[in-house]
Amino acid sequence: MFGMGMQEMIIIGVVAVLLFGKRLPEVARNLGKSYMQFKSQLSEFQFDLNAAVEDEPSRKHATLEDHSEDLGTTSAPKFTPPPAEEG
Repeated sequence: MFGMGMQEMIIIGVVAVLLFGKRLPEVARNLGKSYMQFKSQLSEFQFDLNAAVEDEPSRKHATLEDHSEDLGTTSAPKFTPPPAEEG
């Protein structure tokens, strides 16, 4: 199951009963609720992340198309090397 055999699981169960006693069902219930909430938040985060990643390339592509007519002209000066010194 988790890479543990039956003996290890029995030992863990005995330790849990010794630590929590009568509160064991309550602790297990709270642990289950926390796990479900964590899974829910994780799936919501993954959904938001996937939506952002899928939306990003379309915005970049639209931006490039909007400015495609500006690509033909350059405004940078031409480089001229300094004159050679005679020495």
